[in-house]
Amino acid sequence: MSPLVSPLASPATNSAASLVQSVDWLAIAPPTLVAVVAVAILVADLFVPAERKQLLGWTATAGLVAALALLLPLRDGDRSTFCLTADTHLRACSYTADQFTLVIQFLVLAGALVTALLSLTDTRDRLPAGEYWFLLLSSAAGAALLPASRDLATLVVALEVASLPAFALVGLRRGDVRSSESALKFFLSSVTATAVTLLGVSFVYAATGTLHLTEVAQRLGDVPGQLQVLAQTGVVLTLVGFAFKTAAVPFHFWVPDTYVGAPLPVAAYLSVVGKAVGFTGLILVTVVAFPSYADVWGPALAALAALTMTVGNVAALRQSAARAFSAVRLLAWSSVAQAGYLLVPIAAAAYSGDDQIGATVAYALMYAVVNLGAFAVVVLVARTHPEARIADFRGLYATSPAAALALGFFLLNLAGLPPGIIGLFAKVTVFSAAVDAGLGWLAVIMGLNVVIALYYYLRWTALLFRAQEGQAAGPGRQPHRVPTPITLAVALTAVAGVVLSGYPQFALRFAANSLF
Repeated sequence: MSPLVSPLASPATNSAASLVQSVDWLAIAPPTLVAVVAVAILVADLFVPAERKQLLGWTATAGLVAALALLLPLRDGDRSTFCLTADTHLRACSYTADQFTLVIQFLVLAGALVTALLSLTDTRDRLPAGEYWFLLLSSAAGAALLPASRDLATLVVALEVASLPAFALVGLRRGDVRSSESALKFFLSSVTATAVTLLGVSFVYAATGTLHLTEVAQRLGDVPGQLQVLAQTGVVLTLVGFAFKTAAVPFHFWVPDTYVGAPLPVAAYLSVVGKAVGFTGLILVTVVAFPSYADVWGPALAALAALTMTVGNVAALRQSAARAFSAVRLLAWSSVAQAGYLLVPIAAAAYSGDDQIGATVAYALMYAVVNLGAFAVVVLVARTHPEARIADFRGLYATSPAAALALGFFLLNLAGLPPGIIGLFAKVTVFSAAVDAGLGWLAVIMGLNVVIALYYYLRWTALLFRAQEGQAAGPGRQPHRVPTPITLAVALTAVAGVVLSGYPQFALRFAANSLF
């Protein structure tokens, strides 16, 4: 008998003791390390002189690299901690490091690492360094915690830890009215989503008496008749709250202005890590917690997917028609459209099982690599053209051939055209998920949207190689020195895209296997 547990202790006391003793420190190490480094940077900022503030950025980058390395010892098997009982068949755990968790944590931490690289040359003069790196790492820690969350309380806490610092990151440019307005819009929409989510979670808890996802799934099917309406309302409200986080239409209105008003590295972070947070939470509550209500969330998510991809692509098409518009705004609308594609396999899981979830994960990996790469090139162009309008990319090949080729490759991946093989295969995988689930109408809508997206992606790609009249060079007219961190960010994403295109099974294997 453990000396910490009295023989006269109540079952609740024994459960509490078990809860404390079952901590697996290796399993929780990646998000914990990121959080510890964030606090260390905040404290160090008080003592580091202004001329050496860039050391804080390199410390944050090293912390993210170390957190990624801590994922390696976890790849061999499932690990769970903060469990209520030691019985492996009946236990309900709050933290689980399974295959799904590790893949999403890799995506989140790698996305935060690329964001850090893009920020190293931007925060010293324009943004308060200590606050910036603390907020970025805090958000990344919450985002890394979320895929491991297996109870509704931890899920909501992780969601807010990821979201709250992001509000401040968007509005961190002091004295910038557009940045402040974007942060306010982002804050209000996210607070609304959180309030709706919390109300839904409270209703689900009232109906089932538990917060653990696996136990919620078991008890929702046996809810007493007088609590049926409460349970159904809780499920719907929880799904609506996460729909806000994923920027699904009609809950997308905050995306374009937020991306344009935020510092460019933060916009890149939100487009990938922020989106991963929303979709991870949505997958956990639908597939793990609410499978008995698949007949409710399945059709709803299918309709949202069709609406989201259509609205996003049509709006992006309008941006490309006027080259005076910001490239960031076009990428923002493109990210809304991509959210529609990501929703398709989740909706398909309601009809043909959770094996379809792997298609969303595979597509998310592809999207993260190429979208971060596209933002990296936008950050490069913004050094000479701060507005980064579509027209500013005209003739980029003349001054920065490598950057133009990289951006062209990223855009072709997003369009699903060779040589962007991983983009093509990822779209085919999502398309197949819809067909296998019997959602032929959704597959047709997706096909039409892919054709619409081809226009604005190819139009932007062609502009990179088209010199201005009477000029041989494009942006900047003269070649300029590219900071090493930005070069590294572009190179890492380009190499990752090429490797995935050469060996697409690295990502697509998740689509062929169940992640739960």
